[in-house]
Amino acid sequence: MDDLHKPKTVSSADGLPIVYEVRGTGNPTLIFVHGWSCDRRYWQEQLEPLSQVFQVVAIDLAGHGDSGLGRGYWTMASFGDDVAAVVNELSLDQVVLIGHSMGGDVILEAARRLPARVAGLVWLDAYKRLSTPRTPEQIQQILTPFRADFENAVRAFFGGMFPPDANPALVEWVTADMAAAPPAVALAALEATITYDREVPLALQELQLPLVAINSAVPPTDTESLARYGVRAVCLTGVGHFLMLEDPERVNQQLLTAVKEFA
Repeated sequence: MDDLHKPKTVSSADGLPIVYEVRGTGNPTLIFVHGWSCDRRYWQEQLEPLSQVFQVVAIDLAGHGDSGLGRGYWTMASFGDDVAAVVNELSLDQVVLIGHSMGGDVILEAARRLPARVAGLVWLDAYKRLSTPRTPEQIQQILTPFRADFENAVRAFFGGMFPPDANPALVEWVTADMAAAPPAVALAALEATITYDREVPLALQELQLPLVAINSAVPPTDTESLARYGVRAVCLTGVGHFLMLEDPERVNQQLLTAVKEFA
């Protein structure tokens, strides 16, 4: 890796080192935030093409990728601190926050910490609907298999989020990579993200920012429930949960459209 793309490090609010990389120039800066048990490599198909138009930044949240471990709490708020630390370190005055899956929660918390500097938000397969939060029983039902057999639960759950005709090599790479995440971090972060659904409507009402949701068409998106909170939904056929890796050309085009809307 050349010096231009060499990863940089900044301390988050609690002192943990957060690793990120920067490419390109231009305003606004696009900030890419990965999902649960992923890292900045999951944006490999976005960084180079979009850096031809904008400055782009990809972050490893604490406990993920090359960033630090040892945090006593793994919450959406603490992950939001990680993103805000990078934006502040780079002295960015206008950003678009882009979050995949759990990253959709993280960018809401980051936006809360960056008043007047966020031009818009993009979710990638983060929310298909905004309605009644999960019950404690539903939360435990999700967590139980991951606590019992983390590696196999990850492989089974996320392997099932690809379409039947997905590239087998990609499916294996993603599921094996996620299954290798530190279980203590992953379990705490999983509980934090699946309980964050009750906070999302409050955050959207507070922030009053334009938000585009780019979703896989399966399962279907409840576009009306999203629209009630000002979220514009785009549904892409033929892709699963990791749409930015499965069909980067279409996803990148939708990202460019969203950024132009925010401008």
